[in-house]
Amino acid sequence: MSVFSPELTIREATVPLASFIKPFHAHYFSRTVGTPFRKRKYAFAGLPSLMPLVRAFLDTSAAERSTDYRYLFTLLGSELANNAIAHSLSSEHGQTYSLTVDRGANGMTLTCQDQGTRHPMNPGPLTATHLPALNPETGPGNDQGLGLGLINALADQWGDNGNPKFRQVWFHLSYDLTHNPWNQIDAEVS
Repeated sequence: MSVFSPELTIREATVPLASFIKPFHAHYFSRTVGTPFRKRKYAFAGLPSLMPLVRAFLDTSAAERSTDYRYLFTLLGSELANNAIAHSLSSEHGQTYSLTVDRGANGMTLTCQDQGTRHPMNPGPLTATHLPALNPETGPGNDQGLGLGLINALADQWGDNGNPKFRQVWFHLSYDLTHNPWNQIDAEVS
């Protein structure tokens, strides 16, 4: 016998994003420089409405870096989180995905671990050859794979574990953005 009526299970409520932060983890989301860390991991409910919380986590993880670095790390990390929500079982009711930030001497590595793909897929790593080119002429509606395309274009390295049932996709972004294509965007626009 169910305690709740079926009508209650489909209703929505508005709650503060802070209510999704576990006790003693508020400093993960403060967007300020805090206690130094080597590794930071957090599990997020697979809800698109929590993306502001994801961006706060990523921005805070890179808080002591330049504005460009923070923006780029947050952008690329948000793409991994969006992919977990859009393409994996992490967006099913009650499921999660986790983001792990490893901070090293030369850069940061972000790993997104999801609950596995929704669609049957052969084991094996994702590669750049599977990604569409980042081409502005492809037009709206052809955004399949653009998130990983951005990561491929702007991260120093990226990859995954090749396991579609328990996928872990990662990228590494060096602190020195001197030779990163991100810095060439302004030059091309001018």
